[in-house]
Amino acid sequence: MGSPGLHKARDKMIAAGVDEVAIETFAHYYRLLEHGETGMVPEATIDPVDMPSLADVDVDPEVASEAIRHTAVIKLNGGLGTSMGMERAKSLLCVRRGLSFLDIIARQVLHLREEHDATLPLMFMNSFRTSADTMAALARYDALPVDGLPLEFLQNKEPKLLAKNLAPVSYPKDPDLEWCPPGHGDVYTALRGTGLLDLLIERGFKHVFISNSDNLGAVPDPRVAGWFAASGAPFAIEAVRRTASDRKGGHFARRKSDGRIVLRETAQTPPEDAEALADLDRHKFCSTNNLWFDLDAMKQALDLRQGILGLPLIKNTKHVDPGDTSTPEVIQVETAMGAAIEVFDGAALIEVGRDRFVPVKTTNDLLVLRSDVYAVGTDFVLDQVAAELPFIDLDSSYYKLVGEFDKRFPEGAPSLANATSLRIEGDFTFGRDVQVRGDVALDSASAARVDPGAVLDGSGSPSPA
Repeated sequence: MGSPGLHKARDKMIAAGVDEVAIETFAHYYRLLEHGETGMVPEATIDPVDMPSLADVDVDPEVASEAIRHTAVIKLNGGLGTSMGMERAKSLLCVRRGLSFLDIIARQVLHLREEHDATLPLMFMNSFRTSADTMAALARYDALPVDGLPLEFLQNKEPKLLAKNLAPVSYPKDPDLEWCPPGHGDVYTALRGTGLLDLLIERGFKHVFISNSDNLGAVPDPRVAGWFAASGAPFAIEAVRRTASDRKGGHFARRKSDGRIVLRETAQTPPEDAEALADLDRHKFCSTNNLWFDLDAMKQALDLRQGILGLPLIKNTKHVDPGDTSTPEVIQVETAMGAAIEVFDGAALIEVGRDRFVPVKTTNDLLVLRSDVYAVGTDFVLDQVAAELPFIDLDSSYYKLVGEFDKRFPEGAPSLANATSLRIEGDFTFGRDVQVRGDVALDSASAARVDPGAVLDGSGSPSPA
């Protein structure tokens, strides 16, 4: 007999039409919660990990082209960009020249298809809240859909659980807030539940490349596809060296008990291990969330486990309304798709350049992406033309929300190609063709304007261009 809370959660998911595979997966993690599982990965249980670099790997161009011809592409596209004040798919944000994330992703894939004579199907894992807007935006690309394959599939949803008793929360004021996504580890559950995993195998595809739609560096690169195909690995993740901005994020390690690679997220790190988490000399690599897997190996692993891959639990404690701390405390049961690396014998890591990891999580990131730090060529691949990525710290009181951010850069982003850092305290509106050079800090107690053509060089005051 299951617990009353699990029964109620099951009934709620069935009534909402949630897929049976997703319900059984949720039940698996619910039982782990009941038995006190925290998902924590103590520092004493892991060792640092090293890996080869893509820059040092020889990939035959023919092998690369052949690999990309047997690859399918999935973009995770369920995010709304709520932290930046958005209420629709974050991938609809304009990046440059009137092109959104979705526009650039579509054009990257279309270019690769032509260059390598590849089918290269592109599919988006949308949420119920991003589906309509995304599909409407992609409708302009008549050549994008591949016959017999969907352009999208939907991620699952699950009930938030009251922290005090693990019962599904009720919130009549806004019933949508009673639900949450199961984390991006749900992609494997959704692929199986929708039948898409079997369909791709039937159509002759061998590999899948998955990445986030807000990372335009995550191109389905034939060279990486060729490396993966030649490696014989069932599963692989692209990694980058951690920088100061990654200190609070997750990292790769090797589990002492069985030697398997693991991905430890911040939420899985005990408080007493926070210092080790932030140690860039000990734990050198973090995930790009650019993943490659062998379709047959994934099917075999899921079949062996009755559809439940068994990814490590991430217990995320929040409030039912994240913006209102007076609302009940709830637990969101989540998994990370990169954690699947520990499921597969022979899984691999490959170090890639930072140009394959250009995530946009804040308007700080968006400003860099819209600037001249990157060039976008005819293949629609980002090319970092600046010698270094500048550090950006915009006053969250004025720049955190996209609408307010856009008001302060009405003529476009300033030139950051020669900038080391830009820190803004206060409310500054930028004119056209402003240049930032070196380390620049702006501070004002009242609203101020940076004149068109001004050069900010760290001297404390703008000078004429």
